[in-house]
Amino acid sequence: MSTKYYNSVHETSLSDVLDPDQVLKMEDVERVYPFRSNEYYLSLINHNNPNDPIKRIILPDPCELANPGSLDPSGEEEYSPLPGVQHKYPQTAMLLVSNTCGGICRFCFRKRLFTGENPPPICDTKKAVDYLQTQKDLTDVLLSGGDPLMLGASKLDQILSMIRELPTKPIIRIGTKIPAYDPHRLTDDSDLRDVLAKHTSPEEKIYLISHFNHPQEITSSSKAAISALKNTGAELTNQTPILQGINNEPDIMASLFNILSKLGVPPYYVFQCRPTSGNRHLTVPIEQAMHVIHEAQSCCSGLTKRARYIMSHKSGKIEIVGKTSKHIFMKYHQAASLSDLNSMLVFKPNSRARWLEDYQHRLTDMVPKMTWLF
Repeated sequence: MSTKYYNSVHETSLSDVLDPDQVLKMEDVERVYPFRSNEYYLSLINHNNPNDPIKRIILPDPCELANPGSLDPSGEEEYSPLPGVQHKYPQTAMLLVSNTCGGICRFCFRKRLFTGENPPPICDTKKAVDYLQTQKDLTDVLLSGGDPLMLGASKLDQILSMIRELPTKPIIRIGTKIPAYDPHRLTDDSDLRDVLAKHTSPEEKIYLISHFNHPQEITSSSKAAISALKNTGAELTNQTPILQGINNEPDIMASLFNILSKLGVPPYYVFQCRPTSGNRHLTVPIEQAMHVIHEAQSCCSGLTKRARYIMSHKSGKIEIVGKTSKHIFMKYHQAASLSDLNSMLVFKPNSRARWLEDYQHRLTDMVPKMTWLF
């Protein structure tokens, strides 16, 4: 089954179900922040629900134009020794191997890949692998983009083959939203599945990190795609940002955790939505988000309790650990500076805080490197 893709709201049938003024406003937004989706994913929208989560995930919102922010809030370009190669932590390198997605999430934190006249390039795989050959501490290579599973089977095979030849034999992780956005691509393309099967084995697994954000995305088609991926021998786990009006209720997050865990896709990370340009209306205050995640985990299997609530800050991956009436506690789960790794951060609470820079009352000696975005 071939899925029809749309790169403009005008190409879709949304004008048949939405007010013309709404469509015009969406078209205004897409001139700044591009739109991309497909007929399958748009079919999941319940147009009788004004608060439909799929609509919020994929359709342009005029609020995006009123939101400040940065096109690179985590400083990925700063930690890129080569175009499209991020090497922020000694053990982990990320390769941006695709600049195409099955859909453009409205909360995307890599809008810089899709906006402007001169977006940054994806990586040259050969040059990237030549660089990685020299990195003796490397344990993980993450393929991202864009979406690596939008690549053709032969191109993906070439990339995976080159990484498998690295001397440190790193674990390969692939970040993808294709099981949610275009599951038929995975069930119908046997060549793509064969490539994944070729490069995973009992001794060297490929890890596929899916991006399901709401239970409404988990359909019979996406379940079939999950099953097809598991049959390749790859391991699956899921990550999602916590998003205002999408999954920021404990029962919704718990349902997402439970359904996926039963399908063999336990949660991995829950991210704080990054302060990327156009994203603010979708961000949830940190302390509210932490409460939602903890409440959701209290209703779930112990499998869900291994999910960490993470802020992908410029200075490192910061885990939001817990809170008392007087303090909020965070920890560097990964750090750009090795001296910061595992360091604790303690602040006075701030119920409006949405990013680390919003916490100005530091109660520890450590001073993280901060860049003000607003």
